[in-house]
Amino acid sequence: MAKVITKYVCQSCGYHSPRWVGKCPNCNEWNTFVEEAPSPLKVSKKPAGAASRVDPVPIEELEHEDVLRWQTGIVEFDRVLGGGIVPGSLVLLGGDPGIGKSTLLMQMAIHLKDSVILYVTGEESARQIKLRADRLQATSVKNILLLAETNLDLIIDIIERGLPDVIIVDSIQTMYRPGLESAPGSVSQVRESTALLLRLAKIRGSAVFVVGHVTKEGVIAGPRVIEHMVDCVLQFEGEAHYSYRILRALKNRYGSTNEIGIFEMHETGLREVPNPSEVFLSERHYGTSGSTVVASMEGTRPILVEVQALVTPTSYGVPQRNTTGVDYRRLSLLLAVLEKRMGMRLGSFDVFVNVAGGVRIDEPAIDLGIAVSIASSLRDVPVDSSSVAIGEIGLGGEIRTIGHIEKRIQEAAKLGFRRVIVPEGNIKGIKPNGDIEVIGVDRVSRAIEELLQ
Repeated sequence: MAKVITKYVCQSCGYHSPRWVGKCPNCNEWNTFVEEAPSPLKVSKKPAGAASRVDPVPIEELEHEDVLRWQTGIVEFDRVLGGGIVPGSLVLLGGDPGIGKSTLLMQMAIHLKDSVILYVTGEESARQIKLRADRLQATSVKNILLLAETNLDLIIDIIERGLPDVIIVDSIQTMYRPGLESAPGSVSQVRESTALLLRLAKIRGSAVFVVGHVTKEGVIAGPRVIEHMVDCVLQFEGEAHYSYRILRALKNRYGSTNEIGIFEMHETGLREVPNPSEVFLSERHYGTSGSTVVASMEGTRPILVEVQALVTPTSYGVPQRNTTGVDYRRLSLLLAVLEKRMGMRLGSFDVFVNVAGGVRIDEPAIDLGIAVSIASSLRDVPVDSSSVAIGEIGLGGEIRTIGHIEKRIQEAAKLGFRRVIVPEGNIKGIKPNGDIEVIGVDRVSRAIEELLQ
């Protein structure tokens, strides 16, 4: 009998090793190697998910109707997808446990009443899925078919018999192919299962949504190659103590990766937030130092949020620098600019920065709001509550030009703000707006003088 040669595979990056090692030499992760026995897949006469014949099609013969999108009925979801579901696409949805991934996909299935939906679950029973549909107050779910199965070969056979329009797989880590001896969730199983679903989507034209687990670092579990294989990678995120959920597109072959969808979790499911600026500013307190309203662009939509800062004398040898909702390294850069260009001595103070509402913003245009909030808290002087600060801060203390300035100003005027502080370079292209005063600044020192009362 031939000796079975096993190999060790890193469950984080897919690196192969002939022996077990504690630290992966490729991704530097610890204790991620799992022993797997390589076994060739069983070759059948007709591979699952394969068509009998595929011929190339001239691009000129494709009509415009052949590339239309399916509207889900959830505006926020359609925005992140780039305008709707593209037939034949494979979408990977990741997020923390309990964040609402299954709820979001079930609501999408409920709204697609004119399409046949196959919901494949490997983590719950069909009765549990029915309980979720009842909780979501689904009035008509005759188009949704439930299948509690993890054997992907059997699932493909069922799909080929019925050929649904949309397929939901929850989750990819529970699927397995019998031809592979490795356990479900391993690198080889996840890779092969994703490749088979991708082939099925492209050949049959069905849209496939796959739920993926995330690691403790917040990245989708399994080999990174599956993120390159799929057409769209969506990240569903939110703070544990907030009811708001944010859907982001980390990769999208059919749309922008800058769009976000905002939802609010209720007992009856996820509700869309059509005006997030009004929601994030609803609990704002006036007359408190360290609070500034900024205008951020998330894709094509401006969002006004409150940036809070707290500067207190430190009780430790090394001052603390903590952030929630903004990049820690960006805060360090802004503190260095304030110390060097403004003469603020912050070396003996703890600095805490928070974006109210649990939203995370990475756009540099909120730099001015962060700097003003820090100066306000340090001097204990409130920021003008009727003003909005917009601008990126350079290392020389200058305020740099930003994009989409008119959309930001219109959003501020719609919410009743009377003034907006913008970079001096943006003043020339701004059309006059009688509802709000626009003030251009070229230095961070001038912006602080304008905003601090």
